[in-house]
Amino acid sequence: MIKKKQSPFSVSMAVYEKDNPNHFKEAVESVYNQTEKPSEVILVIDGPVSEYITKVIKNFENLYSNFKTVWLNKNMGHAHARRIGLENCTHEIVALMDSDDVSVKNRFEKQLKALLEDNLISVVGGQIEEFDGKNGEIVGHRIVPLDDVAIKEYMKIRCPMNQVTVMFRKKDVLKAGGYLDWHHNEDYFLWIRMAIAKKKFKNIDDVLVKVRVNSDMYMRRGGWLYFKSERKIQQLMYSQKLISSYRMMTNVSIRFIVQVLMPNSLRKFLFTKLFRN
Repeated sequence: MIKKKQSPFSVSMAVYEKDNPNHFKEAVESVYNQTEKPSEVILVIDGPVSEYITKVIKNFENLYSNFKTVWLNKNMGHAHARRIGLENCTHEIVALMDSDDVSVKNRFEKQLKALLEDNLISVVGGQIEEFDGKNGEIVGHRIVPLDDVAIKEYMKIRCPMNQVTVMFRKKDVLKAGGYLDWHHNEDYFLWIRMAIAKKKFKNIDDVLVKVRVNSDMYMRRGGWLYFKSERKIQQLMYSQKLISSYRMMTNVSIRFIVQVLMPNSLRKFLFTKLFRN
């Protein structure tokens, strides 16, 4: 039996100095340990990294001929690293991967199938399972809606895609402007712009990535900078007539309470008990 030829696709990743070398190694291994292998992996090294991370990178360069690196002289941040990674991807289909998460073995197989079955789909993601980075205990799941209509409705309230799971068509992302700086919300900003451009979304009803979490994650979900970023997101959606003034004010009010007034311990409780399944 002749095996069907695989559609080529790229995986874009980034690593920086504060990443854990062992977690990074596990993340890259999960990208290669797939039922559908990537045609190339593009790794952006976002500024100087430790000798331990450098050693892991060199080992992968020696092990895989399609493991390609882009070294930046200084740390430029998530959005810039995503943008550079995408620019260096040579294939039309691109999957994103974070440097400390673990992709399930058939993640890419399921996403490629979804994209190839419907040429109108621009972005396909899935569900995530969150586990404690210290003891490995599963602490929750972030469940997002599945079809395009439900995703765009959910977008009016919260980010509808788990960015660490997405695979997309490069041309559609670039037409929407690609990844632009927007404090901890560059992905939400991108999905909104793609929705405005009438692009189609899909989420698979399976866990595609296991995500490492710790208390720092909940701290990053709070503070004035994060709130201002979220507020601007709401104002953008209102200006584009995606949401009403009532929805905008409601969203901003809730975010002010959770992100500014609420202590980190209570925010963590809400995220793990109410905002996750």
